[in-house]
Amino acid sequence: MALALVASTLLVSSPASAKLILTDPPPTDEISIELVAMAGSGCAPGTADVAISPDNSAFTAIYSAYLAQAGPDIAVTENRKNCQLNVLVNAPSGYTFAIAKVDYRGYGYLQTGAVAQQRANYYFQGMTAGSYANHAIAAPLDDNWIATDEVPIASQVFRPCGEERNLNINTELRVTKGTSTDVSYLTMDSVDGSIETVYHFSWLRCTTTK
Repeated sequence: MALALVASTLLVSSPASAKLILTDPPPTDEISIELVAMAGSGCAPGTADVAISPDNSAFTAIYSAYLAQAGPDIAVTENRKNCQLNVLVNAPSGYTFAIAKVDYRGYGYLQTGAVAQQRANYYFQGMTAGSYANHAIAAPLDDNWIATDEVPIASQVFRPCGEERNLNINTELRVTKGTSTDVSYLTMDSVDGSIETVYHFSWLRCTTTK
């Protein structure tokens, strides 16, 4: 069975010196993205990557070694895995963006009685960190799972116009054996790239006021 959840976590932020005008669709100019840094027990160097979608509406994050597990003979340090990504989105001049929705995906093998959770937050460098959105993954499970954060337009945080601030993305997987007696695990990885976390943009055009 698949799991779908919705959470709202962010607050509006925009500079007083700029007027923001909603644009739809996204800009058609070329956009690039750079994974500046990664750290954490769930994403050793070289085990994560990011890419912009062809229509500039989103970007994806792919992990290849992101797994939390619990059970007999498994060290407690394996129960929790986390990853911190620092991402630079090179947007066209005159545009800014916020994260409007995130679809987290992975695979779960959870025995009856096991307890599992995925949690995440994201915020621009130098700005207040948003609170974590927590998603319980129900057991038993032997299937793909998806957890969704959806942020209303009135609650979205936009990168300040004219500033180049990296986006910080923090994610975490937790599994505890609870009352189960066998191994359980939760992944957010995909060696072949078939399982992606998708970050959907809201795009705005900036008009500087005098």
